[in-house]
Amino acid sequence: MKKDKKIDIICVGEALVDFIGHEYGVGINETRDYHRYLGGSPTNVAMNLARLGLHPALVATVGDDGFGEYVFERIQEIDIDTSFIKKSKDIPTSTIIISRSVETPEFIPYREADCFIEEVQIPTKLLQEASIFHTTCFALSRNPARNTILKKAKEAFKLGKKLSIDVNFSEKIWPNRVEASSVIQEFCAFDPLVKISEDDMDRLFARKVSHDEIFDFFHKSGVSVVCLTLGKNGVILSEKNKDRITLPAIKINEVMDATGAGDAFWSGFLFAYLREYPLTKCLNIALKLAALKLQNVGRLPNNINVMTDLLGTV
Repeated sequence: MKKDKKIDIICVGEALVDFIGHEYGVGINETRDYHRYLGGSPTNVAMNLARLGLHPALVATVGDDGFGEYVFERIQEIDIDTSFIKKSKDIPTSTIIISRSVETPEFIPYREADCFIEEVQIPTKLLQEASIFHTTCFALSRNPARNTILKKAKEAFKLGKKLSIDVNFSEKIWPNRVEASSVIQEFCAFDPLVKISEDDMDRLFARKVSHDEIFDFFHKSGVSVVCLTLGKNGVILSEKNKDRITLPAIKINEVMDATGAGDAFWSGFLFAYLREYPLTKCLNIALKLAALKLQNVGRLPNNINVMTDLLGTV
């Protein structure tokens, strides 16, 4: 990426390799073949935003190995600043095995290098330049990445930057729910834009929780805007002290792959938010991008026509 381009958003967290099952609608135990894809929620968001014409920087750590080379090759195919991605000679690139499914997929994580993010990878100059600092619950689940992200999030907040988080909680990634809740609330004190799903919240609270309880938890933690995705039932946005916005999902003929649909949704939302669109329009664009992802296996297509596909009818 050319250094004369302003960074729109910093995406901090996991860059890894996904192995997504080739067989459709079966569990991992019944899957015989897997296809390799670039993965990691912050990486997906960065890649999506680059395809939409923005200029993201990705902060991550991979191994100095074949999978790490694959990550770099894929990222360098489009306009993303890779100078903040570290290669570790001692720890291999993280990988995740994922079933191919209509609903939330089954997965097995093999975490290695992804959590070794250090403060030097997020210099103050980078924070000063960007408009949004984005991360995930996955990235906050282990140190040293957790301490690095919390410290730099606080710095970004003091610099007047907008923060963002996908609270993609899973007990497979973060077994200690009490600790997870505490760290999430610590990050929420910086008033980030929050993306959550019903599945995320059921896992975090270890029970079925009402929408009111979900929104109260985040608003009381300091969050102004919360997006709760409902899968095929659409989305609800709660802005503190304002009426909620509820929109239906976009109907599609066939779901090809649900992996990364939430990342596509949030990419569309952040893209529109950076353009300073009203929140309802942000949601419309987010839903359109999620629908595009559901119709593609692995990732969004490279030929997204922003004006026609996303902005034409919103």
